[in-house]
Parts: sequence; structure tokens; C-alpha cells
Amino acid sequence: MLKLVSYTSALSQPHPGRPAIIAPAPASPPVLPIPPRKGRTAPIWIAGVLVVLLVALAAYLLTFLGAAASLIGMLLALVPFVGVLLAVRIADRWEPEPRSLVALAVAWGAIAAVVITLAIDLVLTLVIGDDGSAARDAFSSVIQAPIVEELAKGLGLLIIFVVGRRAFDGPIDGVVYGALVGAGFAFTENILYFATSLIEGGVAETTVTFFLRGILSPFAHVMFTAVTGYALGRVARDGAPVGRVMRAWLVGMLGAAVLHALWNGSAVFANFFSLYVSLQVPLFALFIVGVLLLLREEARLTEARLGEYAAAGWFSKGEVAMLATGAGRRRAMAWARTLPGGRAGAMKAFIADATALAAARQRALSGRDANAAEDERIFLARAVAARAAVFGQ
Repeated sequence: MLKLVSYTSALSQPHPGRPAIIAPAPASPPVLPIPPRKGRTAPIWIAGVLVVLLVALAAYLLTFLGAAASLIGMLLALVPFVGVLLAVRIADRWEPEPRSLVALAVAWGAIAAVVITLAIDLVLTLVIGDDGSAARDAFSSVIQAPIVEELAKGLGLLIIFVVGRRAFDGPIDGVVYGALVGAGFAFTENILYFATSLIEGGVAETTVTFFLRGILSPFAHVMFTAVTGYALGRVARDGAPVGRVMRAWLVGMLGAAVLHALWNGSAVFANFFSLYVSLQVPLFALFIVGVLLLLREEARLTEARLGEYAAAGWFSKGEVAMLATGAGRRRAMAWARTLPGGRAGAMKAFIADATALAAARQRALSGRDANAAEDERIFLARAVAARAAVFGQ
């Protein structure tokens, strides 16, 4: 008898079996909180206003100076402008300001402050006239220009103080913003001077003008407007009320105008080079010393605020010393570069977030920022995460 033997078809489906166990996915790193943009960025409407003013300013330059002279003037003006920006960047390395506010400061000085100055000068010329006399020229250079120009630049600083209140923490911030506004203003003013010299006196006169403005005095407007920024930075650190802020702003602009008038007066009433060596160079040296002292004050404040977190166990004393001193930061960055995988980026983030944490705590202590406590929590979480990344935890 034959038996039928059944074979499983190659096309048949297998019986259900036991699938392999899927291992749970590794826990993803926590999402770092992001600081709110409000109070740290320039509003879009200000950018729109600046674009409109830029079109008007460009039309003015092209109409009265021509395209060729304006282009040459701009290229020459870029030389001192870049040098000034590099110097300001060095001063701003401790706690870098938000890029949008940096751009606003430069743009306000280069565009809005220049347009405001030109408009006010035109109105004053129509009202009081300009007979071309020596007295009128002296008035324009020593009184009118310092007041009008420092008012126009100072208005931009006040706007930055209001819209960027969470990034305007103290005197060094004010000096940086003031220097940026002054650098922008000097850039456009230099275009006007260099182009006019080229049209009226050719290469020879342009060379002299470039030497006087681009080599001897690239930091003049920077120093003037930094005085106004310093005054606003002082009251920002103290959490002063509106009335005191406005008084500080006016006093700062008055100080800036006095320095500006002294500078212009040295060219009108005295031997410029003699006063340049005997007065302006010492003033610039004092300005540099003042910035260095402000940076030391900023470091001490950072150390004090982070020390409070160290007392609560968040950081060690060694980490505070590393984060709150320039030498400690340099050693930390050098050490991070030697770690496997190169952890310099994580160390840089650790330093930046810890510094922002100290600034947020200072704002909270001053009472000027109702949201500073929330900033503290955000930057503490970011600093702890960055530290873990540095140490490979």
C-alpha cells in the first residue's frame, strides 16, 4: 500500500513563532531649554525703519557725491571700521552680546544717527542760516555737531536699552553698545569725508583726511558714545526706575558731547597735533584702562554670583575659579581641546551658560527683571548639561 507523504510547500506561510524581543531605545538626552528671545533681540519693525532710512541715505550719497566717490569713500572707511569692530569684540568676549542687538547698534549708528544728524543740521541751517563766517563754522563744529550727533547716537542706545533690557546687564555692556553705535556713525561719516576730499582735493587731500580720521582718530566716536552707554549700564545694573534712567541717559550724553566738543575744538581753536599728543592720547589711554577695570568688575561679579551656586552644591570652587577668571577660562579651553573627541565646544558652552546664569541672578537680585528667576533656571539647566558634556557624563 502506498502512503501519501505531504511536504510543506515552499510557498506556504510559516506558523506564527516568537519574534525577537525589541530592546528599548536608549534614553535620549534631555532637550535643553532655550532662553526667551524677548528682551534679547531687535524687533523686526526697527529693521524695517532702518531699511527705509538706508535707501534715503544711499540716495543722498549718490546724488551729492556720485557713485564712484561714494564707493571709494566706503572702501577707505572700511579699514578703520574693521579695526574698531575687532577691538570692540575683544572687550565683548566676557559675555558676548546678542548678534541682533550688535547689528542694531552698528546699523543705528551708521544709518539712523546719520540721517537724524543730517535732518537736524538742515533744519538749523534753515532757521539760523549759515553765512560761512568763522564764528558760524566754530559754532557748528564745537557746539552744534557734538550736541546733535551725540543726541542722535544716544537715542539709539536708549532704544537698545529698552528693547534689549535682558541683554543690557551693566557698564561693560553699555560701553560695548555705545562703542558699536559710535563705530557705525564714524563709518558713514568717514564715507562722507573721504568722498568729499576726493572730489575737492583729489588723492593728496584724501590721503591727509584718511590719515587724520582713519589712522589718528578711529576711536573718537567710539569713546564719545561709550560714555552714554556707560551711564545707562550703571543704572541697568542697579535696577533704577525710569526717572533715574532718563537722568543717567541725559548726563551720559552731556559727557559725550563735552568730549566731542573738546575733540573738535582742538582742531578749531588750537594746534590739533599738540593737543592730540598732550590730551587726546592720554584720554584714549584712560579709556582703555577704564574698560579693563570694568572687565575686572564683571569678573568679580560673575565669581560672586556663581559662588552662591557653589555654596548650594551646583558647582565646585575650582569650577567657579575656572569660569570667573580670564586665566581660568584659557586653561579650561586648552584642557578641553586635549580631551577625546575634542570638547572645546562643550567647554565654551559651559562658560557661556554659566556667565549668563550669573548675569541672570544679578538681574533677579536688582529686581529690574521680573523674568530673571526663570532665566536662572534655564541657564542653570544648560550649564549643568554643558558641564556633563565636558566631563563625558
